[in-house]
Amino acid sequence: MKIITYNVNGIRAALTKGFGDWLKAANPDVLCLQEIKADASKFDKVYFEELGYHVYLHPAVKKGYSGVAILSKEKPLHVEVGCGMECYDVEGRILRADYGDVSVMSVYMPSGSSGEHRQGYKFKWLDDFLPYINELKKELPALLICGDYNICHQPIDIHNPKSNANSSGFLPEERTWMSQFIESGFIDSFRHLNPEPHNYTWWSYRAGARNKNLGWRIDYNMATENLKHRLKRAAILTEAKHSDHCPVLLELALGRYTKERAGGVYIVRHLIAALCT
Repeated sequence: MKIITYNVNGIRAALTKGFGDWLKAANPDVLCLQEIKADASKFDKVYFEELGYHVYLHPAVKKGYSGVAILSKEKPLHVEVGCGMECYDVEGRILRADYGDVSVMSVYMPSGSSGEHRQGYKFKWLDDFLPYINELKKELPALLICGDYNICHQPIDIHNPKSNANSSGFLPEERTWMSQFIESGFIDSFRHLNPEPHNYTWWSYRAGARNKNLGWRIDYNMATENLKHRLKRAAILTEAKHSDHCPVLLELALGRYTKERAGGVYIVRHLIAALCT
C-alpha cells in the first residue's frame, strides 16, 4: 500500500504545473491532499476518476481557502468528513477513509504565522486534536494521520533552529505538543526510517530557499505503534515541484485483511493463511 501526503497549495494551480503527470508516474494507492483551495464545483473529480481514483473532498466554507481531499484506488468501507467540531470543520481540516485493516486521515493543521489570533486558534486545535485522536483510536486502532502539521519537531527538522526558535511552527509549546502526540502512540514514519539531516518538506518562496535547501519538515505520515512492523519505506519526494511543499511517501506492507468483490458487495475477509506464510 503506497500512501502519499501532499500539500498542493491549490489543486488548480498544481495541475497547471504538471501535477497530473506526476500523479500518473507516482501512482499511489492513497493520496492525501491538503490546501486544495477548491470546493466540489472547482475540483475536477472526473479527471482523477479517469485515472482510477475514488475522490473524496472536505473543502472549507470560505472560497479558495484550506480544504483536504483523499484520492483512493480502492473504495473505502467508510469515509468520515470532518471531526464534528464546527470551528475546524468550517475550515475543511480533517477527512478520513477507513479500509479493512487501516484508516487513513488527511489533516491540515492550522498555521499561526499570520498573527496572534491564528496562533491562538492553532493552540486551541492542538488542545482539541489529541483527545479527539485518543478517542478515535479506541474505535480505529490502526491509524495513519497524514498531512501538513505546520510544526517542526526537532532541530534536525529545520534548517536554522536557532534563528527560528521563536517562529510559529517551531515554538517550544508546539514542539512539546508534537512529542506528546508521538508519545501517545504514534511513529513519525519518515524519521523512523530516515535518521539523516537536511530532509525538508516545505521551503519559503523567498530568496531561493528551495534551491539552497533552506527548509522545514512539517509534513508527516504518522502511524500508530501497532503498524510499526508494516512500515517498509518512507521518502520525501523533493523532485515534485507543484507547490511550496513536496510530497511525502510511505509504503505500508499488506495487512491482515483484504477486500474481495462478491455478488456486488464488498466483504472483509480475514486472511489467516497469509499470516502463516
